[in-house]
Amino acid sequence: MKFIGRKDELKKLDKVIHTDEMNFTLIYGRRRVGKSELVSQALLKSKVKKLYYECKQVAEESNVNGLSEIVSESMGLPKLGFTNIESLLNYIFELSTKEKMVLVLDEYPYLRESVKGMDSILQAVVDKYRKDSKLTLIILGSYVEVMRSLLEHENPLYGRVDLTIDLKQMDYYESSFFYPNFSAEDKVRIYSVFGGIPYYNRLIDDSKSVKENIIELIASPGSRLENEVSMYLNAELSKIVNANEVFEALARGFSKYSDILSQSHVSSGPTLVDVLDKLIRMEVVAKAAPINDSTNKKKVAYYICDNLSLFYYRYIFKYSSQMKIMDSDVFYKKYIEKDFDEYYVPHIFENICRQYLIRKTGQESFSHSGFSCGKRDDVVLIALEDIFA
Repeated sequence: MKFIGRKDELKKLDKVIHTDEMNFTLIYGRRRVGKSELVSQALLKSKVKKLYYECKQVAEESNVNGLSEIVSESMGLPKLGFTNIESLLNYIFELSTKEKMVLVLDEYPYLRESVKGMDSILQAVVDKYRKDSKLTLIILGSYVEVMRSLLEHENPLYGRVDLTIDLKQMDYYESSFFYPNFSAEDKVRIYSVFGGIPYYNRLIDDSKSVKENIIELIASPGSRLENEVSMYLNAELSKIVNANEVFEALARGFSKYSDILSQSHVSSGPTLVDVLDKLIRMEVVAKAAPINDSTNKKKVAYYICDNLSLFYYRYIFKYSSQMKIMDSDVFYKKYIEKDFDEYYVPHIFENICRQYLIRKTGQESFSHSGFSCGKRDDVVLIALEDIFA
């Protein structure tokens, strides 16, 4: 399938890949957002020597063996006998003093877990070879908190990273290229469910209706994405019960802190604060305030900013028992169809309008509550399709 979007990120990567100086790039973002595919695409047409290793949740020696095999195959060398990551990295960096190379460590947090002091080891090697190496080092990770911590002042890698890419979900405009055969209005409908995650959007079949795609991908027992949201949260959170409570309250439209606390069964205010902070750092929940009163805590609102999570908690999580025993078409008609068309999609459309204004003005962001598009408008739909870029 044709690679879609990410033009700015590709330009940045192309620049660092083809410089003769050593440089260090850090890329992070939530699961399924397309980090690995982005790097693979950047390397695809490059003639530079490439070493791409996906770190595993295994012991240090196993990761060393895996990376050693990649080095041997790529460089045409006999089997390497390294037993620790520090020696292997020194060897790779030494090779890069003679020719331009790219080393990609995908899912770096797994390597970090298995090797004590991994950040310090990497820092020492980077510092040692900074002047002589021609290596482009790229590390990727889906654990956003862990990857961000590498940039903090207390971390040994502080000040060593030359390029940081926080890979976000695509907006409506870029996402719409995954399903070009839909009408403008159906593009809005399908985006309101699957959002800007490339992995989800590649699963969409625009030869079928929006309803058929929703049923086949998430609103039927055993569907491809039925457990996607819960799996992601379970991988990131130690106490999923509190997160489920918060998501349910947000999905029902409760956005104020006091309302979320009263409508959920979270045990206390401090616990709720911790849960909300964690979900915000995971980029599935956002906090916003009016433009003209941003410091007023009473006017702060929280909302689910990930479309699939919002859809899941509004329709699937809530009615999962009914979905298991009902015909899928009947389930969709009874629990999704009316609310989806009359409330859910118009709500997401407001956000699409904000995205449109951001692209047109070049500003980075608008307050969630500082702008509203109101009801759907065919003229705006046409504008979104024709002049969104």
